[in-house]
Amino acid sequence: MPPTAQAVADRRPAYLTELAQGTERFHEPRRPDCPWCGSTKLRTRLRTTDLLQHKPGTFTIDQCRACDHSFQNPRLTPEGLDFYYRDFYDGLRADQAEKIFGAQTSTKRHASGTRALARFIEPESWLDVGTGQGHFPAVAKEVLPYTAFDGLDISDGVEEGRRQGRIEEAHRGFLVDLAPELAGRYDAMSMFHYLEHSLDPREELKAARRVLRPGGHLMIEVPDPESRYAALLGKWWVSYFQPQHLHFIPLANLRTELAALGYTVVAVDRREPHVPLDLTAACALLLGHYLPDADDPWRTRAPGDVQRKLRRALMHGAAPAFVTARAVDRLLAPLVSRTRFSNSYRVIARRDPDPS
Repeated sequence: MPPTAQAVADRRPAYLTELAQGTERFHEPRRPDCPWCGSTKLRTRLRTTDLLQHKPGTFTIDQCRACDHSFQNPRLTPEGLDFYYRDFYDGLRADQAEKIFGAQTSTKRHASGTRALARFIEPESWLDVGTGQGHFPAVAKEVLPYTAFDGLDISDGVEEGRRQGRIEEAHRGFLVDLAPELAGRYDAMSMFHYLEHSLDPREELKAARRVLRPGGHLMIEVPDPESRYAALLGKWWVSYFQPQHLHFIPLANLRTELAALGYTVVAVDRREPHVPLDLTAACALLLGHYLPDADDPWRTRAPGDVQRKLRRALMHGAAPAFVTARAVDRLLAPLVSRTRFSNSYRVIARRDPDPS
């Protein structure tokens, strides 16, 4: 259900107080070098606004000419991340996020990921990092009924996942912070569209190695910055997901880093991880950008009746475009997933034993 007018009004004073201080303070100083390789040869890949919630602010993604790593620059501060995440995964927009990330269309992909890892190990214990409300473990249990699945997330959704029985243990916080107490507990770990949100992907991979037992396996899925959809759709490519996605890691870079940290890559896949939503999501972002403003607490005033009616009418009028885009996404999925238009990739890596 959409948030009530009263719930929005209750939040408006706090949001407007924060915004009165400007959004520049939510950004760190722009860095002159690549966080992945240190090169100073950077180019601007994308400039955009918040196309997800339409909160004020502008964001830039730079790309390194030396290693092709792309990253948000200047990066959001922890306070900035809190501001732009707020009311997206919980609070006002929790129901909307639940529909997006709990969609049944992900069931087949999650099951295929579980089976892909199960070819290498029969895990007794599995930690899903960035689990949200535990949708992946709920699917994975159907494939591996004797595996104990736990979840880790920074939002309160992880507690809901435990209450719903999707996970056995809920760990709330950051993997890097919780790694010491979870050290050596798990045979398998998964990171589905998690690394791109992290402040430092290298530290996340190090923490994962600490949590895994020797011989355990780590499965990672991330947006593919080399997808041709990124060039075709520009800022309307949903996988840019600004301002939440901080890093875009090319496959070659991730493979090299995993090897350097003491993992052995055992499988790579661009076909199964593809999510057929690029055109549908582009339509949604485009429409949301040009529609009359919704009733959001970060706007100075609530929309009037005429504005609300016009917004509803335009949304209804756009329905055929959404239906068409969704049909095309699904129709092209078998072809797209076999080409460089695939929007995601998966890596499975084995944690090597520590050097003696």
